[in-house]
This record gives sequence, C-alpha cells and structure tokens, in this order.
Amino acid sequence: MTPKISLTRVLFFVFFTSILSFPFISSAQDEIPTEEARISEGESLFKGNCASCHKVHEKLVGPALKDVYDRAPSIDWIVNFVWNSQKVIASGDEYANALWDEYKPTQMTAFPTFSRDQILSILAYVKVETEAGPAVAQVATDATTGAVSAGDAIPSFYLNTIMIGLVVVLVLILVVLILITTVLRKYLNQKGDLEADDAEIINSTFSLEGLVRSKPFIFLVTFIFAAVVFKVTINQLFAVGVQIGYAPKQPIAFSHEIHAGQYEIDCQYCHTGVRKSKSANIPSPNICMNCHSAIKTESPEIQKIYAAIENDKPIEWIRVHNLPDLAYFNHSQHVEVGNIECQTCHGPVEEMEVIGQHSLLTMGWCIDCHRNTEVNTKDNAYYDNLVELHDASSKEALKVEDIGGLECSKCHY
Repeated sequence: MTPKISLTRVLFFVFFTSILSFPFISSAQDEIPTEEARISEGESLFKGNCASCHKVHEKLVGPALKDVYDRAPSIDWIVNFVWNSQKVIASGDEYANALWDEYKPTQMTAFPTFSRDQILSILAYVKVETEAGPAVAQVATDATTGAVSAGDAIPSFYLNTIMIGLVVVLVLILVVLILITTVLRKYLNQKGDLEADDAEIINSTFSLEGLVRSKPFIFLVTFIFAAVVFKVTINQLFAVGVQIGYAPKQPIAFSHEIHAGQYEIDCQYCHTGVRKSKSANIPSPNICMNCHSAIKTESPEIQKIYAAIENDKPIEWIRVHNLPDLAYFNHSQHVEVGNIECQTCHGPVEEMEVIGQHSLLTMGWCIDCHRNTEVNTKDNAYYDNLVELHDASSKEALKVEDIGGLECSKCHY
C-alpha cells in the first residue's frame, strides 16, 4: 500500500530545504568590498592603470565596465582575465572569446603584479560608479567646475565695469572742482575788496610754458622717469631664468587636451616615475603603443613613433619645465607623500593642446608654497611626535616650513 504524503509535509520539506540552502547562495557582488579605503584604493588603481582604455558608463578602447561583476561569469574569471587575458582566451573560454571577437586586434594589457585584493578594490570603485550613474557624475563635475570658476576669480567683465565707473567718478569730481573754482573766482571779483596781490593770484591764467620750466615739475618728471627705469630693470632681473608660458613645438604633436582631458587618462599612466622616483619620466614609445598599436595607426604623428621604434632612435622631446642644476626637486616626495595634484604646479594640463610652463617655478614661488601648505598628518605615525611638539608651541596647523621646508639644504646640494 502506497503511503500518503500530505500537502503540509511537502510544503514543510520545500520550506526547510530553502532555509538550509539560503546561507550558501551568494552573488558575485558579495565578494566586492564596501569599505571607503578600499574604494579609494580602487579609484587610484583604476585611474592609474585602467582609465586609458576603459570608462564605467561608456565604451572607450575596451568595453564599458558598468555591471562587469554581474556580466562576467564570476569574480575569479575577472581576476584571471586581468592577470592575463590572452591566457583565458587561449583556454577556449566562451565569454572571453566573444570579447576578443568584438575588440580584436586590440589586446588587453596583462597585470600579473596586481593582487586579488587590488582587483577587488577596482571592482568596488566600478560598482560605486555604476550605482551613481552617468547623470550623477556629470552633475557633480558641472557643480565642481562651476564652484571653482566662481570662487577663483572675479570675471573680467565686472573688473572692467568697476574701472570704467571709477574713471567716470574721477572725471565728475574734476568737473565739479572746476565749477567750484570758477564760481569762487567770480564771487571774489564781484566783492571788489581784494588787494592787488590777491587779485593777481585769483585772476592768474594757466601757462603751459611756465609749468614746464618750473622746478617742481622738472623734479616730478625726473623722479617718475627714474622710478620707471628702476622698476623695469628690477623686473627684468627677476625674470632671468623664468620661462612661464614657454611652450616649444615638440617633434610629435602630442595633445594633453585629448589624452588627459577628453579621454581622462591619468598622468601617472604615461609618467610612470611620478610616484616612485625623483623624475616623472617622459613616456617611452612602448607606452604609446599600448593604445596606438590599434588606434589611429594611420595618423602621420603615430607613424613617427613607429619610425622611432623601427630605427631604434629615441624621440627627442624638448624639455619644458627646467630647474637650475643647483636645485633639487623630488616628484615622489610631493605627489606620493604630499598628495599634491599635478595641476598644482603644471596648471590645467587637461586643457592644453600644447604643454607649456604654467607656474613660475622660482625659489620664492616654492617658498611661498612651503609656508602656506599644511602637512597631511592623518593616519601617518611618522608625524605623531612632530605634531605633538608643534601643538605644544603653536595653535596653527602644521605647515611644510615647520618640518624643515625652508632649510637651504633641503633643496640645494
């Protein structure tokens, strides 16, 4: 006789099985970190290594990375693809080969030195950008731009209006003074009780020849001339070695406006030494070829890079930012330790078609920066004792000058 199974028992079995299996069900997103530090790390890694070929919401050289953690077969697949995409494609992976068919012959650069945690941090940043959406990012950018432009300087239109208004006021004051003088002269002449000397002074007429021959006028003209000559001489002496605005024509017409501005390629992707050495490094041709082996290959400027590689000759770039041999400057100390943005010294390079010197780069300019820049001591135990000693004697924030930023030997051998 077949035992009867009630509907209640069936429902209980299904419910119990679901409860048991629930803890073991997880999505790919569960492995992606959500800590702010990891997201910040991912942003830095993305902008320094991925942004030259990928955007989150738009296709660039490679596919848009929006929802990549859901579209890819698994997190492990993404990690292996980042480590060596060609190895994954060669293994016959269906998803990888579909990407290769769409984007070939462009090959994704392999990043075997990335740890799994670093790749997960990049995915954390991509997830945040994915959830924010392109509209939010654009609004934030516009708002930031507006704030900067509104706060940095008064528009020239208002300055011109103020200057014109001041000139008009001065002219009106001069007219009023002339009218007052004329009225007073008439009044005193009509009164008729003036002495001869006073009447001569009141009724004296203006003589240009007499003014030019007068000793006060000669002294004033001589003084102004000497002051102008002195000022021009001093300005010229201070301008020796200052190349602000210097923008030489380079052997290859490279546009920072296109690369750093339009495509948002991070500076350190090309200038690889900026965070780890004294020099920022001029990018070698193979860095250019990471993209231009597949993009704009027909461009005459790109052909110059091919010619340099084939002839085994370096590209003779012209140095733009020059410091005297007696001055020492370390990029890694300022960029990596001081967290100084490239634009602080080099100006808005993302807007420059031809790169030029933006700042003075003089000794006084550097000293002013050291006097005004606060040291970022947060989460850095190296500064704990210095901060404690400084706070004991001063209520102001710790500045670069307080940690030896004005010592001669810091910058001069």
